[in-house]
Amino acid sequence: MKISVIIVSFRAYEDLAACLVSIYGQSRPPAEVIVVDQAGTPDEVRAIASRFPRATFIENTDNKGFASGVNLGAERATGDALLLLNPDCTLGPSVLADLGDWLEGHPETGVVGPRIRNPDGTLQASARGFPNWTTGIAGRRSWLSRVLPANPLSRRNLLAQEAGNQPARVDWVSGACALVRRAAFDAVGGFDPGFFLYWEDADFCRRLLDAGWETWHHPGPEVTHAVGRSSRQTPARALVAFHQSAFRYYWKHGSLLAKALAPVAAGLLLARLGALLAGAWLRRPPGWSSPGE
Repeated sequence: MKISVIIVSFRAYEDLAACLVSIYGQSRPPAEVIVVDQAGTPDEVRAIASRFPRATFIENTDNKGFASGVNLGAERATGDALLLLNPDCTLGPSVLADLGDWLEGHPETGVVGPRIRNPDGTLQASARGFPNWTTGIAGRRSWLSRVLPANPLSRRNLLAQEAGNQPARVDWVSGACALVRRAAFDAVGGFDPGFFLYWEDADFCRRLLDAGWETWHHPGPEVTHAVGRSSRQTPARALVAFHQSAFRYYWKHGSLLAKALAPVAAGLLLARLGALLAGAWLRRPPGWSSPGE
């Protein structure tokens, strides 16, 4: 299976270099690597492009968002499968071979994601249940999941910690690292560019399911993900994007009753966003930027 790697990067050049080293060190290297650089620094791009001449770099003068960047990379890709990869990820030595073999042997699978770990070795919640009313109180970053990770609601949302050591069919996998069958990608029209950042992977897997494709979590191959390196460049904008995307997902996939309750959902999301922005402003670190920056 011919695999193309697509990396959407936003001012994460140090991480990107480590990511590219891990890609070219694979036991079965990819057919091509495409880096979509968003609102980057031309000198930095030239420097890293000269270091990795086999990679193709696409430069966007502004940041059009993750989903848009993936679609742009896919337009240039020639592989039978697309490895979507964050620049702050590093691959274990056989990730491409293991995921490629799985996809090749399971024609019903549209996307498969590996086990993802934090830099300290702890498990990252990369396989999850589709968002519903429980996600706000038992999601990846919720107080309930941190304090009581074994509670039923968190177990329902964070499937990776329940999957064990065997491949398992799940609702959706993180777009930080996921191998997508090209035919499945094209069948659903790629990613929805209406999602600037966050939840586009959940939406993508939901649309794959509606089109008859399965999503799997494969815990054999492992990836390390530093989490949020790009979003830290503009933290306020990232918070706004998270909540905008959450509402977009809610509206796209909600029932008629959910749509009728949309003003309530929007109000709760706005209240949550306001509280988080206020808290972040009070403890703002150096480099804090406003949502418009």
